[in-house]
Amino acid sequence: MSFKEKNGIPIPQEDPYFYIDNETLRILERIHRISQRHPVNVLVAGRQGCGKSSIVHQYAAVYQQPLATFQVGILSEPGQLFGEYALESGETKYKQFLFPQAIQTPGCVIHLEEINRPEHPKALNMLFSILSDDRQVWMDELGMLNVADGVVFFATLNEGEEYIGTELLDPALRDRFYVILMDYLPNAVEREVLLRKTGVTEEQADQIMRAINLIRGNSEIALDVSTRTSLMIGEMVAAGASIREALVTSLQAGKASLESILLTLQMQKGFLEKAESEYLRFCRNVIGRNGS
Repeated sequence: MSFKEKNGIPIPQEDPYFYIDNETLRILERIHRISQRHPVNVLVAGRQGCGKSSIVHQYAAVYQQPLATFQVGILSEPGQLFGEYALESGETKYKQFLFPQAIQTPGCVIHLEEINRPEHPKALNMLFSILSDDRQVWMDELGMLNVADGVVFFATLNEGEEYIGTELLDPALRDRFYVILMDYLPNAVEREVLLRKTGVTEEQADQIMRAINLIRGNSEIALDVSTRTSLMIGEMVAAGASIREALVTSLQAGKASLESILLTLQMQKGFLEKAESEYLRFCRNVIGRNGS
């Protein structure tokens, strides 16, 4: 596998089976055109596991641009993206992080992951200048930093009361972005992705999609099954697990909710086999002998 980079920042590999709707594809093509004139900001919003981070990765791969990803959730103070003072050989010195290098790398794709989840809201203050028309910020330690030509900032977020630790994005900051709204894939496309990416059979893909749709369509269960989760289920099944085992290990649900889900699926005649509990040793000399 060939490895490419620019200014020390890697260019990601393209996913040959990445699907998006035609409208989003056209928007991304236009974002790329705009970026040829000046840096551009894009906010990608949607439910958990619908491919927000993946679309940023794929954009960089398709256009062969370096990708630098930054976890906003770890930020607790302004300037933390840029660097920090550290003790080196008995002296306190300023250590520059990757962010200043990335914003000064022409054509770099910069992913601000979960932009509405900083430890402290003021931690984002220094981004205002970077994302504004000025595209520059002064730091005493580094001098004037100017955003390079062709840089694209992608910010991703999960937004809503169900996401613990998130903040409503400051309207003044949100106003600096184009917005792409994402959702889960249509059934036919999700099934194709399962087949291509996990190695399940046609019959297994149909069973997985049937189970997922029963869960998604049941208002009493109140559980979203993301595309990410459906792929986890598919990988587990492809590795030899039953549908039941794959659901138990992949669904993000408590014991009571999980039992309710399995009961609902069990009521569909012949859909899920009932698990028989048996305790077996888990040690090196018996791995592979327990029906796996």
